[in-house]
Amino acid sequence: MKWEEVCEYKQLQDLPFKIELNKWGQIVMSPVKIKHSFYQGRIQRLLESLLHTGEVMPECAINTSEGVKVADVVWCSEERFAQIEDEVSASIAPEICIEVKSSGNTLDEIEFKKNLYLAVQALEVWLCNEQGKMTFYNEQGELEQSLLVPNFPKQIKR
Repeated sequence: MKWEEVCEYKQLQDLPFKIELNKWGQIVMSPVKIKHSFYQGRIQRLLESLLHTGEVMPECAINTSEGVKVADVVWCSEERFAQIEDEVSASIAPEICIEVKSSGNTLDEIEFKKNLYLAVQALEVWLCNEQGKMTFYNEQGELEQSLLVPNFPKQIKR
């Protein structure tokens, strides 16, 4: 399938799963648990409170060399948002792409997605583990803290 077809396919629109495509156009679905949604929402609200420009978005579809991947939360500058806002899936990654690990993800899968986002011009990729611990990365590797949002907490708390 193509991403446009997945987006328009009526029977898929209300599924309680995260949907992505692999490089062969096959649908990959991952069920999401409450804790995953909690971290996703908290990260989004924190970003919105710390950044007063650009756009914070959940569930952003991004074209990668391995098909369309969906970042849990992203931040996109005004300039980059203007470039992708009318696309079905982003041709260039937002500057910050965030993945929330769930029990259905392996560390290898998360690492793989991190590298895919960086390859399509994300400046930073953040990972949130199942206990809310944040780790920040750019092309050079792991960062002590985000360079784009230095005040972002290293631990997401309830």
